[in-house]
Amino acid sequence: MKDPTGTNGSNGTSKASVTAIGSSAAGTSGTTERPNDVQAYLQSCRTEFWQKIFRAELEYLLPHLEGSRDVLSIGCGPAIIESGLSERGFRVTGLDVSEEALACAPDHIRTIAGRAEEMDFPESSFDAVIYVASLQFIKDHRKAMEKSAQVLRPAGKLIVMLLNPQSAFFKEKAQDSASYVQKIRHTNLAEIECTVAEHFHIETEYFLGVKGENIFKSQDVGEASLYVIRGTLKHRREDEEA
Repeated sequence: MKDPTGTNGSNGTSKASVTAIGSSAAGTSGTTERPNDVQAYLQSCRTEFWQKIFRAELEYLLPHLEGSRDVLSIGCGPAIIESGLSERGFRVTGLDVSEEALACAPDHIRTIAGRAEEMDFPESSFDAVIYVASLQFIKDHRKAMEKSAQVLRPAGKLIVMLLNPQSAFFKEKAQDSASYVQKIRHTNLAEIECTVAEHFHIETEYFLGVKGENIFKSQDVGEASLYVIRGTLKHRREDEEA
C-alpha cells in the first residue's frame, strides 16, 4: 500500500495502501512526487511493517502470475515489488508518472514515465498487467483499463489490488488529513469491477488483514485491507460484443 506522508502515530512509520509510492504515479493528477517525498517513502519501506506488507503482496502475485513472462506494472513507483518479481524470473516493465520515483527503481527493471491512460505500448506486448493499489488513484480508470486490455496478449492476465474502503485500515487512514488515502479518486469497488468485467473474465476476493502493526490472512470485509480483482482477457470479439 502507499502513503508516503501518513504516519503511524507514535513510531512515525509511514503507512498506506498496500504498495509503493506508485499509486501516486499511474496518473493521479499528472503531477510528480517531490524528491523528499520519494526519499521519505523509501526510508519507511525499510521498516519491518512495510517489509511484511511487500512480502505478502509479492507472495500473492507469484502463483497468480504463473505461466506469464512479460509483466507490466502500472503505478510501480520505485519498483519494490517489481524487483521481487524480476528476481524470480519475470521480465517486468514499470509505468509511472513520477520520474523521481522511477529514478529510485533498480537498474534491472525497465521503467517508463507516462500516464496509464496514454500508454502507447504495441498491442499484445505483455502476458500480464498488474495494478498494486494504484488504479483508484488514476483519473480515468476506464481508459486505463481499455489500454490494459489492448497491450495484453490473448488470454492475458490482469491483477488489480484495490484499497478496501470498508476495512478498518482504510477508515483509520481516512481520518488522517495527511494520509495518502485523501488523494484517492475512486472508492466504488462495484463500479470498478464492472469496468474491468467489460474486458476480462473476472474473479474477486478480499485479501490481507491489517490491524495495527500486524498483518494476517483474512477475507473478512471489515478486516481485509485489499479487494483483489483477477481477470483473464476476453477474446477480442467478446470484448466488442460486451
